[in-house]
Amino acid sequence: DVLEATVRRWRGWLEESTRQAPRADDPLADRVQRSLLMLKGLTHRATGGIVAAPTTSLPEDIGGVRNWDYRYVWLRDTALALEALLAYGHVEGATAWRDWLLRAIAGEPHEVQVMYTLSGERYMPERELEHLPGHADSRPVVVGNGAADQWQADVIGTVMMALCALRDAGVPEDEWSWPLQKRLVERVVAHREDPDHGLWEMRGEPAFFTHGRVKMWAALDRALHAVATHGVPATEAETAAWERHRDELREEILTRGVHADGYFTQTYGSDAVDASLLQIPHTGFLPPDDPRMLATVRRIEEELVTDTGLVLRYRPDGSDGLPGEEAPFLACAFWLVEQYARTGRLDDADALMERLDACANDLDLMAEEYDDGQDRMAGNFPQAFSHLALLRTADALAQVRAADGAGEAGD
Repeated sequence: DVLEATVRRWRGWLEESTRQAPRADDPLADRVQRSLLMLKGLTHRATGGIVAAPTTSLPEDIGGVRNWDYRYVWLRDTALALEALLAYGHVEGATAWRDWLLRAIAGEPHEVQVMYTLSGERYMPERELEHLPGHADSRPVVVGNGAADQWQADVIGTVMMALCALRDAGVPEDEWSWPLQKRLVERVVAHREDPDHGLWEMRGEPAFFTHGRVKMWAALDRALHAVATHGVPATEAETAAWERHRDELREEILTRGVHADGYFTQTYGSDAVDASLLQIPHTGFLPPDDPRMLATVRRIEEELVTDTGLVLRYRPDGSDGLPGEEAPFLACAFWLVEQYARTGRLDDADALMERLDACANDLDLMAEEYDDGQDRMAGNFPQAFSHLALLRTADALAQVRAADGAGEAGD
């Protein structure tokens, strides 16, 4: 029977995990398994590419213009997927993504894009299909994505962090992968003085986004880690230059990216915060309990947390180049849960996870955003970014609880 064979195949893939999954009575067990299966389902079997979502133009602002085509492979999303697959023991799937990356950008690493097609093609011009009404009369319906041409400073750092995790998991570099990473680091250095469009692909004027600058620091840091820990080849001149750029970026970020009130800002010189700042501890730049991170969390709670406890990416005040509002972004709420957990706020973490649980449908699938005012999903669906954030958050909660249990046993 085809159905039974299909079920066996998917269950068999889940059982390949070498990592202890949540206990059956753990409320996150089903969510973790569904998220892993969803990532597998979004992966192209022939190429290894993972699409951000299988849909286009499902609106972030119902009836508005914030409608995008997500049927492409974002380097950022799939780098995070690589980390998630590694965390659950699926090294083969993570290696397949690395191979996709090599094929996609090896020819022109100095012109790496933020996204590609499933087959690794670069060309995806954005155009509007004017004859279609869109979901709930949300126009335009869009094919292609103009953000592919943006400079987003965080992307290379995210990729370098994922490839570092793959290396640390015991997967050796091949003849192409490390030379490619060196070219990516060269691109970071070449763009050190350039403003960017940020993690959220702003369509307004470029700026120096603090999160992106931290990820540039991370790219250099992981390159130095590769040389020092794994002995990959680099000249003394190269490592000296990487170390200098890394240290200068750190000083710059802590000088220009921190407000006088002690919190990190969305961009240099602004008063605003951005939920992407919650990812700073994940890079190793600062620990979660650093006073500047705690101040940032307080500011995010004041400015970006909604009445129902969900989290906006940022305040859409027109600076992103688009009219209208948008719903809370689910990945951001998961990042806040992780931050709560790692700073001892487990009751707050559990309460927010319970709120997030209500944002999934009956199959435990999530969209990009959730309109808590209208109690409905928003944005493309199912969204890899949301499920990736859930997996990392579930892992963080498990680590914190395991550490607490070990501490109590020691007492």
